[in-house]
Amino acid sequence: MIPLHYAPEVEAAQAASTPVVALESTIITHGMPYPQNVETARKVEQTIRDQGATPATIAVIAGQLHIGLTSDELETLGQAKDVAKLSRADMAACIATGGTGATTVAATMIAARLAGIEVFATGGIGGVHRGAENSFDISADLQELSQTAVTVVAAGAKAILDLPKTLEVLETLGVPVIAYGQDTLPAFWSRESDLAAPLRMDDAASIAKAHRMRAALGLPGGQLVANPIPAFAEIPAATLAPIIAQALQEAEEQGIDGKSVTPFLLGRIFELTNGASLDANIALVLNNARLAAEIAQNLTQIGAN
Repeated sequence: MIPLHYAPEVEAAQAASTPVVALESTIITHGMPYPQNVETARKVEQTIRDQGATPATIAVIAGQLHIGLTSDELETLGQAKDVAKLSRADMAACIATGGTGATTVAATMIAARLAGIEVFATGGIGGVHRGAENSFDISADLQELSQTAVTVVAAGAKAILDLPKTLEVLETLGVPVIAYGQDTLPAFWSRESDLAAPLRMDDAASIAKAHRMRAALGLPGGQLVANPIPAFAEIPAATLAPIIAQALQEAEEQGIDGKSVTPFLLGRIFELTNGASLDANIALVLNNARLAAEIAQNLTQIGAN
């Protein structure tokens, strides 16, 4: 039996058939320092509540898969040390051995599906790392999007990745990539890239209808909604390019690989932008939470699959 543990708020929302939005937890444990990580997580959750939905932050705590966290649990997780970073490959092992871990995009999607949650808000998805033609370093997030029926709202893939290759893999896997309100794909900290969006939708209702239609057609997998960062918070791609290049070079020189790459790069970019990247990250996550809540509301109005 899967040890699902529902927060009272989430349990009540599901009993009342009101919208719920899943949230990942690696942004808390691996994305920001304490106490800013907890403060941001609380802001994201409150943003979802303000939009008429219920937040469900996902994490594994002492072998229990938590669907939503209480205030005390969120505080404890935000201060915890040596928390595992969980994806599809190691999530089951962490639960089975009574461990504690924060969920990536892939693991959060799995948990959301188990809990009957159809929409998930995050910052940026993982993807194809630069130099993947040699390292074969490709995030499990992409495969998860192709097989787990959850609509994921993100500001695109993280800008440290190879964005053209990431888009190509998503296309190969049959994942709908929907730019929200524009014709080009956003690039995480930047509103636009030079990549044309495969699909464009301008309202949450259309995204919700597409989610339902995929189920009706019997198509596996979810949707990626690429929601551009608010204009006031963006960092132009031209400004970021040399900073990302420097961080990548440092990672290579220090022999950093695997799951350690992304946290290292994000940390160095934070330092090299004098904190601007973290401010942008917070703004885009809040923006994604708002859109995800609106999509969840529309799904509830349409009715169950």
